[in-house]
Amino acid sequence: MSGPEPVVIAAEGLTKVYKLDEQEVAALRGVSLTVERNEFVAIMGPSGSGKSTLMNLIGCLDTPTSGEYRLNGRLVSAMSEDELAYIRNREIGFVFQVFNLLARATAFHNVELPLVYRGVPRRARRERALAALDLVGLTPRRDHFPAQLSGGEQQRIAIARAIAKRPSVLLCDEPTGALDSATGVKVLEALERINAETGTTTVVITHNADIASMAHRVLSMADGRIVREQVNATRKRAADLRW
Repeated sequence: MSGPEPVVIAAEGLTKVYKLDEQEVAALRGVSLTVERNEFVAIMGPSGSGKSTLMNLIGCLDTPTSGEYRLNGRLVSAMSEDELAYIRNREIGFVFQVFNLLARATAFHNVELPLVYRGVPRRARRERALAALDLVGLTPRRDHFPAQLSGGEQQRIAIARAIAKRPSVLLCDEPTGALDSATGVKVLEALERINAETGTTTVVITHNADIASMAHRVLSMADGRIVREQVNATRKRAADLRW
């Protein structure tokens, strides 16, 4: 039996053109990249450089105007709407600036809820939710409601919710963007720990140089293109998933 695909994300010549007031605006101009299993990759660039557009394509939230994108070896453009919904639900964990936690649910139930919708048995989803909370360092806060948590703690709960389903790739769009620098440190530490201890492939869209310093590779974007790639030789990649 063959093992999992060594390359999780493979994009070739991606373009994305929007039509605004009868004018065409190119958000991506031929982006090619690969992200291997267990990597932690940071994508940086100024506003309007195409970072978020690229993340939307990687996360199967949008489709390219041209080019090919494969996730775990599967051609995304060949997938039906049902298959894309399945991929978004099972294979990709999303973390955004806005936490999107349910105000009337405890931290534990916020993390557990996506597993309920997936039909994961009660005992298994409890174990997975608790494991995810432990990874972000919030087991002691499991019974607290979002209003009882700091902004950084709420973001870590959102991260735990994303990883509880054990996705192939964790996509984070400016995960510390709504936090002050001191609070954001714990969020960065949580992302680093998740990648190091579970091997979850992690792609972070960020302006934060501290996140970039934690990544295995940093891709810099400008004007819809990847203009620079920097490898961090001091960061060691996890061998494989260990949960």
